[in-house]
Amino acid sequence: MAASFCSPEPSGAERLQVAAFYRFALMTELPALRRQLLALGEQELLRGTVLLAAEGVNGTISGPEPGVQRLLQQLRLQPGLESLEAKLHSAEAPVFHRFKVRLKQEIVSLGRPEVEPLRQVGTYVGAGDWEALISDPDTLVIDTRNDYEVAVGSFRGAIDPGTQHFGQFPAWVEQVLRPLVAARQPRRLALFCTGGIRCEKATSYLLQQGFEGVHHLEGGILRYLEERRDPGRFWQGECFVFDQRVTVDADLRPGSHQLCHACGRPLGPAEREHPAYREGVSCPHCIERFSDQDRARFAERQRQMELAQRRGQAHLGAAMPQR
Repeated sequence: MAASFCSPEPSGAERLQVAAFYRFALMTELPALRRQLLALGEQELLRGTVLLAAEGVNGTISGPEPGVQRLLQQLRLQPGLESLEAKLHSAEAPVFHRFKVRLKQEIVSLGRPEVEPLRQVGTYVGAGDWEALISDPDTLVIDTRNDYEVAVGSFRGAIDPGTQHFGQFPAWVEQVLRPLVAARQPRRLALFCTGGIRCEKATSYLLQQGFEGVHHLEGGILRYLEERRDPGRFWQGECFVFDQRVTVDADLRPGSHQLCHACGRPLGPAEREHPAYREGVSCPHCIERFSDQDRARFAERQRQMELAQRRGQAHLGAAMPQR
């Protein structure tokens, strides 16, 4: 079940803040909480998405800083969310076009509702201890993100499952990881993702399936990059983020990638030089996926986006893809 609304543009004088957050917790009375959050979001001119499920909360929102903080405070009033943390950064313009609160079966879709992160997850590893863990030859390092995220950047030597969405992870575990573990006999598995939610749930699944020595990077890649002084020794490339920055570099500055608004993939500078690239219309990854009729529609959308930009208005066609 979902509910959403379009909020007015905040005043240009207001500072905009973006908050990304999640927490596994036993949640009840979700319809009432959804109504509270929708009312607060409308009042505070917030935008973004909040997912609510019996297993917890997951969201990314933006808006005037006081309003963002009030919504976080409202969530922290819920049992189990008292210590909810949020990754914060500033934005020069609205990041999303609507404010949505959705009731879901899972706050991150593994497709296995029987997995219970509240009951068991792998060992949390802080940024300061992560490098030693992944440098150990007895550790198998696994990136739990989507293939297009891995292509932008990852930890050196990490295994890419090649999944297009998180729901494919269990099949990869059975088809690839289990035989790999049997062959290599690693002492530890070290999983990571952008902000921590996918790798945390993935460790719960692995433990349920009988794997041992399962660890995950607490706070994900973003916390690691924030806390380490020389991340480039272990990290290579940029990190995909689900907001207007598209990617960030190792110093958490906006990266060099832009979205293809036809297929939603991040494109680096070289890909934007490819003959198949037309802004808003096609890229090397999707040129064969769409028809001429599709591309004509995309071209008209791009034209409308450019017109809206010249008028200083937002256009729904520029929205960020969601997980």
